[in-house]
Amino acid sequence: MKYNEIFSVIKNLQFDVKESICIDDNNVELFIIRPSEVSSNLRNEYTKEKNFQIWLSYNDVRKFRPNHLRILIDLNLRARLRPDLTKKLLLAFDSIFYREDPNEAINSLENEKFEYMLNSLKIIANLSQLFLVEQEYNYQESKFDPKTLFYQGWVREFIHNSKEIDNLCMSVARFQPPKAQYTDRENKKNLRKYQPDLKPLWYLENENLRIL
Repeated sequence: MKYNEIFSVIKNLQFDVKESICIDDNNVELFIIRPSEVSSNLRNEYTKEKNFQIWLSYNDVRKFRPNHLRILIDLNLRARLRPDLTKKLLLAFDSIFYREDPNEAINSLENEKFEYMLNSLKIIANLSQLFLVEQEYNYQESKFDPKTLFYQGWVREFIHNSKEIDNLCMSVARFQPPKAQYTDRENKKNLRKYQPDLKPLWYLENENLRIL
């Protein structure tokens, strides 16, 4: 679904009704649900009318709620094993950030082989879209405008940065922002660096990179 469509689905989601987003060829299902009760540790952050949960189900047997690190680690593994596809991965997940349908955004990657991954690219792409909607719909305060740029900056950094994955994950776990390289010129709150009408992959400019 396109961004506005999935945003509308989430906004109008009924309590305790499962909404399936996609099922991949491995019978892994991505779905969302709005619980009628919000856990006590989230009551100060979300109202139950806006809260929604994201779930993965494996053959309807094993179910769990993934977090952002699942996407970041998966994309980091893909980029490390297929550095020739770094540019395509960045473009695809930036397209999702810019509100393209995730299934269309990954078209150029569908026939590529990745030796290691956490989920299919279809699941990862649609999951990334859901996390973007979650940030826009639920998060109140941010040093980034758009608010989703905080998350997208980490997506870019995990795909592109050669820093060890342990260190990258530790930075995310400590709620540190991504490197300014991946966000500054797109962040409207960065009055010194912000630039409108940026080119695709603007954050790779002025670097001596081996991007194929």
